[in-house]
Amino acid sequence: MGLSERLHAAAAPIWRKTLAHPFITSLGDGSLPLDNFRFYMSQDYVFLIEYSRLLALATAKAADLETMGRFANLLDATLNREMALHREFAAQCGISPTALAETTVAPTTYAYTRHLVRAAALADLPEIVAALLPCQWGYCEIGQMLARRGKPAHVPFYGQWIDMYASAEFAALAAWIRDLLDTYDGTVDEKRLTDTFCASARYEYLFWEMAYRMEQWPV
Repeated sequence: MGLSERLHAAAAPIWRKTLAHPFITSLGDGSLPLDNFRFYMSQDYVFLIEYSRLLALATAKAADLETMGRFANLLDATLNREMALHREFAAQCGISPTALAETTVAPTTYAYTRHLVRAAALADLPEIVAALLPCQWGYCEIGQMLARRGKPAHVPFYGQWIDMYASAEFAALAAWIRDLLDTYDGTVDEKRLTDTFCASARYEYLFWEMAYRMEQWPV
């Protein structure tokens, strides 16, 4: 069992809860209210902005040109393609570009992105990879799981979302990040990476919970 699999095993209890979360299961069968999906899309837009900061710092901290190039390409794809697609998809769901840009960050989004950016700023590349991997790996598993169950034909927005995360391209990205983490096996403080990985896995669960409850700041 490689390093990434050992970290995944450490996070197994929260990982199982995430895969069974009602936001995900109701998205898969088409019963999720559109307001909840719009809330999720808006918070995910905020997340992508901060995720781009993590990718920029990962690029700077990469030890070799190949890894630097992969992170730089991912940063470019996120900033210049994925976010544009996100805006277009949000518009189809009834969220205007202005409303998306003016999204008020929810408490969980704020906490999760601060966790990621702090790891990117203060830690070395192995820990940065451990921090970001639960997002990539988790979305890949969710997309493939929902695709196997069958897309909700009566809610095309949800079917498009499932297609994106069930795609071979997204699976290849998640596999590259897992493989990168495995190259550090035996050369890093595994407990520290496990703690970071598990924290991100817990935030992934909380992100879905936030969207399901449409979390707001206390008045």
